[in-house]
Amino acid sequence: MGGVKQEQADPPASKDSQHTDNAQEDNQSTSQPVKKRGWPKGKKRKKVLPNGPKAPVTGYVRFLNERREHIRTLHPDLPFPEITKRLGAEWSRLAPHDKQRYLDEAERDKMQYARELKEYQKSEAYQITCAKVQDKRIKREELTSVIINANSSGSTGFKNSDLTTRFDVPIFTEEFLDQNKAREAELRRLRKANVEFEEQNAVLQKHIADMFSAKERLEAELGQDELRTQALQRHLQAIKQTLLNSLATVPLPGTGETPSIGTLDSYLSRLSSALESRPHEHRALVLKLQELLPHLDRRSDPWHVCHHSVIKQAADSQPASESDSGCVSHRLASFLAHASVT
Repeated sequence: MGGVKQEQADPPASKDSQHTDNAQEDNQSTSQPVKKRGWPKGKKRKKVLPNGPKAPVTGYVRFLNERREHIRTLHPDLPFPEITKRLGAEWSRLAPHDKQRYLDEAERDKMQYARELKEYQKSEAYQITCAKVQDKRIKREELTSVIINANSSGSTGFKNSDLTTRFDVPIFTEEFLDQNKAREAELRRLRKANVEFEEQNAVLQKHIADMFSAKERLEAELGQDELRTQALQRHLQAIKQTLLNSLATVPLPGTGETPSIGTLDSYLSRLSSALESRPHEHRALVLKLQELLPHLDRRSDPWHVCHHSVIKQAADSQPASESDSGCVSHRLASFLAHASVT
């Protein structure tokens, strides 16, 4: 009979050896450098259109732009990454209805951007930009083909002619490395300036929105003032017409002149002066005026629409302006009321 072959199992590892292996694995994991996360592979960056509409930002970015200045004011020594980290945590704790406000604004900006982009694509500037991009692509393809042909043929004439015209600094030299360092420093400075400009643009956009709302509010108030002015003009014309109808049969003492729509102010001024200077000589005229004017509504008569300061001048016996028929009528009415009492 054939025997059954038994496999010998490995002896179990001791706790010390397991601990040593785990420590080695931890050291290996910590010794490996952490890779920096860059732009996702296969995902293309959006091309910025020169002179085109500004691309909209997300609701989260709108929240960052709105809150960044507040955090910077409270913590001026806080670095920019820490501010962004705090704002991200604040966004995570934000209530859903508060988040929705930023998301709705971002959606409106997105729709506005789509409309502006559609209009921009119909413009001449967009056609010129597309032509320039096409020319650059053709030149780049031509340069690539020339390099490939030069490498395949092994000719050195290309390096001495075309490359020296396009790249003045030879590669892998100290001058080339210094130039790259200078360009990287310039790029960092430009990125920092770009972030600052974006923040300033966000603040300016908020100021513009506030100005537009203030403009709309002032336009609404102006419309209401115009309506009130028109109503007062109609009321004044009605008062003047009532005075003309009432005083049409009252000639001016000394001249016999009767009032008209153009001479009503001067007529009332001269009539009031004549009655105040010689009231006893014009007693009959005073009685006639007292019979004609009582039917005027006290609430709508012209001497009640006169300004308070001018009424006070009339009460203090100071001369009123001859161009203000309401103030002169106030003097005339006051005189008639005084005459009726005496």
